[in-house]
Order: sequence, then structure tokens, then C-alpha cells
Amino acid sequence: MTSASVHSRFFRAIRKHYVLYLLCIPGILFFILFRYLPMWGILVSFQNYNLWLGFWESDWVGFAHFTRFFTGPNFNTLMVNTLWLSFLNIAFAFPAPIILALLLNEVRRQWFKRSIQTLIYIPHFISWVIIGSMTFMLLSSGGPVNAILGNFGIGPIPFLTSVSTFRPMMVVQGIWRGAGFGTIIFLAALSGVDMEQYEAAIVDGAGRWKQCWHITLPALRSVVILLLILQMGSVLDTNFDQIILLSNAGNRTVSDVIEVFVFREGIVGGNFSFTTAIGLFQSVIGLILVIIADRAAKLVGESGIF
Repeated sequence: MTSASVHSRFFRAIRKHYVLYLLCIPGILFFILFRYLPMWGILVSFQNYNLWLGFWESDWVGFAHFTRFFTGPNFNTLMVNTLWLSFLNIAFAFPAPIILALLLNEVRRQWFKRSIQTLIYIPHFISWVIIGSMTFMLLSSGGPVNAILGNFGIGPIPFLTSVSTFRPMMVVQGIWRGAGFGTIIFLAALSGVDMEQYEAAIVDGAGRWKQCWHITLPALRSVVILLLILQMGSVLDTNFDQIILLSNAGNRTVSDVIEVFVFREGIVGGNFSFTTAIGLFQSVIGLILVIIADRAAKLVGESGIF
């Protein structure tokens, strides 16, 4: 096929579907302006950036900031805390919307199902500041949770300042806020399942559990693997808003993660080059993990994302 015919087909496709291409323009502009152009900022990580001198006149230091981070006294603590929270989120918060979607899919009364969906969507629209305030009120030493435990001769338990309760609080908060809204994707996937498959399974004598195992779960498999691949890209990214509201001097040994360190060093300390280098390190690790997860998905027969 000649290049002229390829160009001709290309322009014919544009003329035929010009409305769809016009709809794509805002999204394309968004990614160009707010995703690709700001990537020039990674130059800062290789400089001693001076705000008044700008990119081109600041001193170049190569990988000095990366070396400083990797050999610094906080590196091991930051990595362990960040990886622990990411592991807990993948182990508990990631499956939560899947389980919830499976349960909702078994509800046959549509009015009840829609009512439950509305209720579990609401927490997603509550800001982390409000959720943090609710947590302080409920779990403080004089809060209702400790009051109830006191009636059973337990406590008071220092939930907010204890090292052992910080990570469970983070996971529970994340599940409460995000699990309901996360069911949207999985319920959409389940809506495409042919109901005749369930009818055939019932005729063959399959109960609810076997229908779920052989029909419902396979229908979710591709979506789950796709979302898990994307989740790998944020292994070193934790929810800064949530953590900064719960962290304090009492739980600092487990709440000090990379993003909190970047905030402390970059925004408060003004070390822009150093923290940009840390951000670049997070992005590179995330990209590598996504590629590895994508290759692993293809080994088990899934299409992946690349």
C-alpha cells in the first residue's frame, strides 16, 4: 500500500468521523498542556535549581540529588513505610470494590440495589479533611469508640497516636471512602454478561456459588487485571491528603512516607531539585512495575495495556 493511499484513507476517516475527532480535542489538549509540557520540569532534578536563574542558568549537578536520597538516613524508613501501605491497599482496599460488586450483583430487587448503591457512593464525595475530622472525633481518648470500650473495661486506646493502629486506620478509611464508588467499573462489566449463561447454569443444576465462580468472576477477570496493572504504577504513591491528616509525632515512625517527606523537604524546606529527583524516581519505578505487570498479564493470556 502506497503512502498516498494511506493518507487518502486517513483523511477520509477524519471527514467521516470528524465529530468524534472534535470531541477528542479537549482531552488531547489537556494531556499536552498538563501532562507532557510539564515533563520539562524533570530537568530540575539534575540541577541546583535557582528560581531567579531559571532552567538554563541554574548549576547542573548530574545525579547528586539521587545519590543524596538513596544514601540518606531516611531512605530505608521511607521505602518501608510506603511499600507497607501500598501492600496493604493492594491486599485489602483493591479487592473491596470487587467483593462489594459481587454482592450487589446478587441483589434481585432493583429498588433495593439502587438504594444501596447510592448510599455507598456518598463517602467518595466527602473530602479527606472531613473524614479526618470524623476520625478524630470518633477515635480520640474521649470519643465514643473509647467510651464504648470503657463500658467493657477496655482502654482507653490511643488510636490516633499509636504506631500499631495507624496502618489499619489508613486501610479502613480508604475502603470506606473508595470501595462503593469503585464498584461502578465492575458493575458495568457485569452488566454485559449474557443472562442466558446464568439460565443455562441453573438448568445444569449450578447454585449461586458455582454461577459466581464460573460465570461472574471470569467476566470480571480482564477488568481486574487491567486495574491491577495500573495500580502497580502507584506503588510508591500514597494518598498524601489522608496521611498528612493522620500523621503526628506519636506515629511518625510509620506515617513518614515518601510523599510526606517530599512535602516537608520541597514545599516547606524549599529543596525543589532534591524533591523533583525523588518524584522522578517514583515515576520511573512506577513505569517499570507497570511494564512488568503488563508482561505478566500477557503470560496468563490477557491482552494487557501495551
